[in-house]
Amino acid sequence: MEYAFWDSSAIVSLCIQHQTKPIVRGLISRYKIAVWWATPVEIHGAIERLRRAGEITASEHAGALVEAAFFRGGWREMTPYDAVRDEAEQMLDRFPLKAADALQLAAALSWCNGKPQGRAFISGDAQLLRVAENLGFQTITA
Repeated sequence: MEYAFWDSSAIVSLCIQHQTKPIVRGLISRYKIAVWWATPVEIHGAIERLRRAGEITASEHAGALVEAAFFRGGWREMTPYDAVRDEAEQMLDRFPLKAADALQLAAALSWCNGKPQGRAFISGDAQLLRVAENLGFQTITA
């Protein structure tokens, strides 16, 4: 099984059973997970926002945190270093991205050694997917 770079939005959808699309379930059986170092914080934040907004029950909240921990135990995590930060800053000059999205993409480029052709980038964020495709990734909507 090959790796794909997964944005936090795609992983959150895996963690919340009633929100998981069939396509995402298929992706997890096809691709191992590579993520950015801050992805666990983004996932936790998203799960907590859903709980506070009443979009998931207490049971679903607990289950989502367990699922997130399970996935975290097996993924490959790209750690922060100066080159990732520098690449993210350059992306902000080139694309209409939020800082966190620029860091995600910079980490994805680091993960594939700056050669995104033929490498999968999975996200539920349309804008992030557009920029990833522009950079040369094979984009997959979660």
